[in-house]
Amino acid sequence: MEPQWTPTDVDIEQANVTGFTRFVEERHGLDLPGYRALWQWSVDEPGAFWQAVWDAFDVVSHTDPGPALADASMPGAVWFPGARLNFAEYVFRERPPDEAAIVHLDEEGHRREVCWSELERRTAALAATLRAHGVGEGDRVVGYLPNIPEAIVALLATASIGAVWAGCGQDYAAPAAIDRLARLEPRALVTATGYRYAGRRHDRVDEVDVLRAAMPGLALTVVVSEEETSFDTSGFDTSGQTGTVLDWRDAVSGDAALEPLPVPFDHPLWVVFSSGTTGPPKGLVHGHGGVLLEHLKALSLHLDLRPGDRFLWYTSPSWMMWNFLLSGLLVGCTVVTYDGAPSHPEVDRLWRIAAEENVTVLGTSPGYVLACIKAGVVPQDGHDLSALRGVGVTGSTLPASSSAWLSDNAGEHVQVMSISGGTDVVTAFVGAVPTVPVWPGEISVPCLGVAVDAFDEGGRPVRGEVGELVVTVPMPSMPVRFWNDPDGSRYRDAYFSVYPGVWRHGDWITITERGTFEMHGRSDSTLNRHGVRMGSADIYQAVENLPEVVESLVLGIEQPDGTYRMPLFVVLAEGVTLTDDLKERIRAAVREHASPRHVPDEIVAAPGVPHTRTGKKLEVPLKRILQGADPGRVVDRTAIDEPDLLDWYRDQA
Repeated sequence: MEPQWTPTDVDIEQANVTGFTRFVEERHGLDLPGYRALWQWSVDEPGAFWQAVWDAFDVVSHTDPGPALADASMPGAVWFPGARLNFAEYVFRERPPDEAAIVHLDEEGHRREVCWSELERRTAALAATLRAHGVGEGDRVVGYLPNIPEAIVALLATASIGAVWAGCGQDYAAPAAIDRLARLEPRALVTATGYRYAGRRHDRVDEVDVLRAAMPGLALTVVVSEEETSFDTSGFDTSGQTGTVLDWRDAVSGDAALEPLPVPFDHPLWVVFSSGTTGPPKGLVHGHGGVLLEHLKALSLHLDLRPGDRFLWYTSPSWMMWNFLLSGLLVGCTVVTYDGAPSHPEVDRLWRIAAEENVTVLGTSPGYVLACIKAGVVPQDGHDLSALRGVGVTGSTLPASSSAWLSDNAGEHVQVMSISGGTDVVTAFVGAVPTVPVWPGEISVPCLGVAVDAFDEGGRPVRGEVGELVVTVPMPSMPVRFWNDPDGSRYRDAYFSVYPGVWRHGDWITITERGTFEMHGRSDSTLNRHGVRMGSADIYQAVENLPEVVESLVLGIEQPDGTYRMPLFVVLAEGVTLTDDLKERIRAAVREHASPRHVPDEIVAAPGVPHTRTGKKLEVPLKRILQGADPGRVVDRTAIDEPDLLDWYRDQA
């Protein structure tokens, strides 16, 4: 198989990672002939590598930071034990005051720019407002917001005073938001009156009242209204005495100076949440220093972003990719935020934005790519994508056919940058780099500083076959802890109970002979028929390429009598009926493009496939429901996009 994209000599020479390699070679007297050599050094010498990242990006500590890696234990690694720094302080270093830091667009075609000086002013003003209402170091500030610039300002203001941020999008109903945010016992809430999606406005004032009532410790609520107009805060219920309510414009008025508080390397920056589909969502606490170093590395050395670039990833504040997106500010590029449906009013909406805003790196999902393919959208036709260098894809596995289609249709020499990681480390384990080719259906490289491997059940590395994705060397962005896990037992059980001292992530992965990666989905939903394991992603790739199939869901269900049932549920295109002929073509597609041993036992037309709020198919809970479990006990209905579908799947049991 030939690569679908190969870097030119100019690509390699101009890449940020090439400059970083030379920096390391000169400092350590090394000869690192290419990316693979640099990666090997980064995992063999993690302390030296992360010290090099610190120095190359000129990270400054207000005190002697100490050794980069003082203790390499997992869990329990100790990074830069003497450091005192602040994530927000780095964001605003030496930025051009009049250039755009954020460009925001919405479904209605409204466009706003926030320049660097105004972003800093608003951040400082909101930080002063928080302090004036008693919010300080270690307190929690939570956001119930769409993907708008105000959410970024709120996070930066929170970080600057040493408080802890957590947020979720307003597509979460109040009970789901309460499950995440209320248990942090926040002192302040930043929220909005509503949001728009797919042409409809969704009012959230009543939901905010419910949310506030569940947060008795609130000292302050700041309310953003649409189009930055003033909001009559008297409309909120204050009978519960949950503190002051301020309009956003009042909260960010004034000209206070930004005075970031230096905090320890592991001081909590934010809490991000797992999907919460099988129980209360885990609150993952990440530190200022770990996120700063990891995102500088990922955005500069892997995505090759730099000052003057424009960075758009379609996301929501509920998903870690929102945190990843705003970190584009760390490398000085302009962050482009979009609030709305990616296919509204037309399927090519994201490509249109990319063209009009001269986006350098566009991030999206395999689902959106497939929707474009099925709608006959050709991104480079009618859109000037000359500024586009790369298309990032994550959220689920990108099929080989979709990857090749992107290479052929997104513009001349646009790199497809498929990545895979997790909320757990708020970054990617495996991804792309501008100096290494891209092969269809494969992820090009292990990320720098990530000692990723594939283990069999006995903890032995495997190549060319499916294994558990593990990380054998600590990363600075591994969680500092779980929220409300005082003895660390839940944290250890989540990642270190299977292979002691080794992080087990819960994904199936194949490391190929050329060192690339094939992702097969979550290991706890793996199909295991006749002892042959296969990830569900391989089935989806085969089935969803058929034009009649909009989406599919395959489950491997162990039956009480010891037999194994493997149904395939398909959501069909409008006007399509599941005939015997279509069933046979679906079986043939699985047989030919996935595995003859994993042809489904039955194919069922379904009204839809439920997902987590971050777009992942609800495989494990649905498997348990089809095994006879009570839906109310195995899944939190507020944590999924279409909870009514659970009843339909329950009936299939």
